[in-house]
Amino acid sequence: MTGRWFYLLLGILLAATGLCRAGSTMAATVDDAAAIRQVMDQQQAAWNRGDVSDYMRGYKDAPDTTFVGTSVRKGYRTILDSYRKHYASKEQMGRLTFSALDVRLLPDAGGEVRYAAVTGRFHLDRTAHGETSKDDGVFSLLWEKTSDGWKIILDHTS
Repeated sequence: MTGRWFYLLLGILLAATGLCRAGSTMAATVDDAAAIRQVMDQQQAAWNRGDVSDYMRGYKDAPDTTFVGTSVRKGYRTILDSYRKHYASKEQMGRLTFSALDVRLLPDAGGEVRYAAVTGRFHLDRTAHGETSKDDGVFSLLWEKTSDGWKIILDHTS
C-alpha cells in the first residue's frame, strides 16, 4: 500500500507542476501580447504628436532591421531617415490609427516565446501628403523579445 500512495502522490505532484507551468506559459503569452500592443499604442501616440524619433523606439536599433514597402530598406538609421524624408511635417504625418491587430506569439521548441508576428491595418488622416500619398494599408511585423522589450525587426507595409 505504501508504494501505491507514493506513486499516487508523485503523480499528483507532477500534474500540479505541469499545470503551474502551463499557467505561467499562458500568463506569459497574455503579458507578451499585451506588451506588444502597448508598444504599438506608444508608437501611434508618438506619430500623432509628430515625433518620428519616438515612433522609431518600437524598432530594434540594429543594422539588419528591415522595412519592406515600395522598396527594401535595411538598418535602423536608414528606416528613420526614410520616415523623416517621406513625412517631413506634422501635416504629412497626420493622425495614425492601427486596427484589426492580430498578435501571434511564436514559441521555440522549448516553449519560450522570443518572436511574434503581428498583422493589421493602418490609416492616416492628414491634410498634406508630400512624397507618400498612401493613407490606408496593411502591414505584417516580425517582433523580437529583447532585453529592451519587444522590438520590430521586420516591417512589411503596403
